[in-house]
Amino acid sequence: VVQIVFCSMAGYAFARIEFPFKNFIFVLLLSVLMVPGQIFLLPQYQLIQKMGLLNTIPALFLPNLFSAFGTFLLRQFFMSMPQELEDAAIVDGCNRFQIFGRIMVPLIQPGIAALTIFTFIGSYTFKFAWNDFMWPLIVNNSMDKLILGPALSTLQGQYTTQYPMQMAGAVLAVIPLVVIFFIFQKQFIESVATSGIKG
Repeated sequence: VVQIVFCSMAGYAFARIEFPFKNFIFVLLLSVLMVPGQIFLLPQYQLIQKMGLLNTIPALFLPNLFSAFGTFLLRQFFMSMPQELEDAAIVDGCNRFQIFGRIMVPLIQPGIAALTIFTFIGSYTFKFAWNDFMWPLIVNNSMDKLILGPALSTLQGQYTTQYPMQMAGAVLAVIPLVVIFFIFQKQFIESVATSGIKG
């Protein structure tokens, strides 16, 4: 939720607000996507360690409060909105926050739904999501703080593997993803359909 809020605000700022060095800052933001995510593991671990958050739940999600990909995705949606909507809102007396919250955000619901699904499921651009395996094992070494994926790996021993428990855990891991997709299915398909339209 926090990532969606931050990415939508940053995407709106990069798409609609003029400020000094906007393009340079945006290129720096996009350069994060050009670097493998594993490079950030050591600096992020050191930050979490200095904050005293090792073996805690916040250590799992704090590095994922912002996403360069999410900012880029929502910026593209904001840029596709006509400028006349914003001009009319300014004439009616709306400030930037009202334009953002009451006009722009409802219009980019498909983009927000797509980003929600991408963030929840996780991929190479979202290292700290539902499917993440490495980061929880790095910052947590206690069994009661492990998330589902790494916890399932503990059921595999050196000599014996509890396959029934692993398969049951895998089914439980898939159920939330299927539910989330069916809830946002219409918005997700709409976002994919409209993202390729030009003009």
